Amino acid sequence: MASTLLILATGAACRSTPAAPPPAPAVSADTWAVVDGHAITQADVDSAYKRAGDTAQGLSDDEALTAKLGLLENLIMQEILLAKARALNLTVADSEVETAYNDAKKNITEDAFQAELKQRGLTIADMKDGLRRELLTQKVVDQEIVSKIAISDKEITDFFTANRSQFNVPEESYHLAQIGVTPVRDAQLTNTTGDDATTPQAAAAKVQMLMERLKAGASFRELAMGYSEDPESAPRGGDLGLVPVSRLKQAPPAIRDAILNKTPGNVAVANAGGTYTLFLVVTHEPAGQRDLSTPGMRDEITATLKGRKEQLLRSAYLTDARANAKVVNNIAHRLVETKGKL
Repeated sequence: MASTLLILATGAACRSTPAAPPPAPAVSADTWAVVDGHAITQADVDSAYKRAGDTAQGLSDDEALTAKLGLLENLIMQEILLAKARALNLTVADSEVETAYNDAKKNITEDAFQAELKQRGLTIADMKDGLRRELLTQKVVDQEIVSKIAISDKEITDFFTANRSQFNVPEESYHLAQIGVTPVRDAQLTNTTGDDATTPQAAAAKVQMLMERLKAGASFRELAMGYSEDPESAPRGGDLGLVPVSRLKQAPPAIRDAILNKTPGNVAVANAGGTYTLFLVVTHEPAGQRDLSTPGMRDEITATLKGRKEQLLRSAYLTDARANAKVVNNIAHRLVETKGKL
């Protein structure tokens, strides 16, 4: 926040004009942004870029810089939340970082994992530092937003009454969510970051980045809202509702195989003609009419209502936090001034 300028008079003398504020300190070319006096450097962004995806993909300089600008916005928001974590006296234990680190590499051999780090120019310390920051910002969200959400019995009953028909499942179905990534420029984007892969290489790199974020514990809903290129489902966190098995069996093989017989919580990638879709199996539903006495029904409705409230409150909280922080995006300003040439 802007500091208050105090003008002190000496003796009985008065100045006809206030003293000029001291000049702002020089900002080096390596300082890409400043958040409440804290610098985010090019090295910080490069490190986040390496953690997020495969930098060996054939991206042009402009495409890589566009991706880094998106990551810079994430780092700006992260820095704001880290300041809030300090104010709330929140910390992350080393054991929590170790658990997140082990989860991130549990589906890959140790040799392959080390080779991946080497290819990206990362150290284990780099990765753990990134995980610690992500865990800390999530603690802020959990304490300030998630822990304060309560769903009443009346809300559950009202939701069921208003949506009774959707709980009548005529045939076996899968409740799905998706994140779409296309290899071409999309005319209509509704995601919150404006991120858009425009080449096959950029699309493949984006998918890998998203899968890495999911492995590190990121919310599928949040990633869908932030990065999905499907204009209809992105605002809903990728939610597709119930999809009958009969319809899935008629889908292209890549899509069908990514969903059928998968357990809830599974995320699989389908590539159909160069367009990627990350599918999350939320639930697998047998045919039949549900009511509030059906096992798990109240929990399912509660989760849906909590998700909606969390999405609303998170958006409001982050918007408010961003508005009340002093942020200077130096690199964006320079790019505009130089017409994209650094």
